[in-house]
Amino acid sequence: MIYLQLFFAFVQIGAFSFGGGYAAMPLIQAQVIDTYHWINATDFADLVTIAEMTPGPIAINAASFVGNQVAGILGAVVATIAVALPSCIFVTILAVLYQKYRKMTLMQGVLATLRPAVVSMIFAAGLTILIPTIFRDGVLSFAAGDFKIRSALYFIVALFVLRKWKPNPILVMLGCGVVELIIQSVIL
Repeated sequence: MIYLQLFFAFVQIGAFSFGGGYAAMPLIQAQVIDTYHWINATDFADLVTIAEMTPGPIAINAASFVGNQVAGILGAVVATIAVALPSCIFVTILAVLYQKYRKMTLMQGVLATLRPAVVSMIFAAGLTILIPTIFRDGVLSFAAGDFKIRSALYFIVALFVLRKWKPNPILVMLGCGVVELIIQSVIL
């Protein structure tokens, strides 16, 4: 019975939590504290902390944590599968529809309209990471002392290397990290 409850609770969370893991937290709280009373508010605070600090999607981590607390390893597996299942079904349906209708003029128009929006969203996300990395207060400012020259150089060199030779981006990041470690060890 507990496995069915876990499954249905986390299927609902997976189906109705749009906007990522943080958007899922109120739904998770409603299910695991208010509806089923599986954990208390203190345990929920621990759940949020653990879900954020472990690698992977927050909703998946939270489902694994609650499932394990409630019903052990099998409970963790059931809850994790349940929270991921709605997304898998939705993406599969979209893939089938795309394969069937991708040559339609209307579909091509929709995709052509979405491409610039997606590119601009990725660009905006990149800027939110880049600006605090290069500018001290996280604000675009060229005043003396506000600009981190070494960070800007890493960015320019990494961008050049990625465009010119197209290596694995992880290797470029590791290279920048190694160079910074060397510089830090020489300075200290």
